[in-house]
Amino acid sequence: MSLLECRALTKCFGPVPALNGINLTIEPGHIVGLLGPNGSGKTTLIKLANGLLTPTYGEILICGMHPGVQTKALVSYLPERIALPERMTTGQAVNYYADFFPDFRRDRAIEMICNLGIEEKQRIKAMSKGTKEKLQLILTMSREAKLYLLDEPIGGVDPATRDYILRTIINNYNPDASVIISTHLISDVEQVLDEVLFLRYGNIMLHDSVDNIRNEKGMSIDALFREVFRC
Repeated sequence: MSLLECRALTKCFGPVPALNGINLTIEPGHIVGLLGPNGSGKTTLIKLANGLLTPTYGEILICGMHPGVQTKALVSYLPERIALPERMTTGQAVNYYADFFPDFRRDRAIEMICNLGIEEKQRIKAMSKGTKEKLQLILTMSREAKLYLLDEPIGGVDPATRDYILRTIINNYNPDASVIISTHLISDVEQVLDEVLFLRYGNIMLHDSVDNIRNEKGMSIDALFREVFRC
């Protein structure tokens, strides 16, 4: 069964469609790059998959189900903006996730927190933007989910930390799951991607494997992106 399926999925905000009748299937065992310029519909697609928005037309399915209470247990979502209460400490955030998600791996989260030197008693409001993003990603990837939806997971961190985060993504999802990464930092994530999905004005411009693109186009994903979306 497909992890994510879109059937003529359309989402409009007023008269303008953010997604325009897209058809899409994501199978288990893939890391997918969701790529496109600002306003292309990337965040809208992720929010629809997480049940934060509802389609205007068409449908979106998670493991054959419409997004809702049941699919919350299957999807681990990293929003573009920090969503953790600022008053929490690192330790309290870990406890919160452990209480809320039965599939949360506390041992995995603690190990990554220690590796990145994040203080257990430090309050989120006292953290730098990069540290907040690290913590939120750690919590997201410490679940045993079926589908990980990551909206700009490496946007606010330094290059060395990006490498650690990408290794974290690779090492912390099981082969029956898939990861969708929305990002503008294509050259940084290209090394971990199995597939790419190019969106523009709510339409799918390209959906193919990274290997096929490199073999057929003879260029990197970053170079192809620059060619397709050249201003």
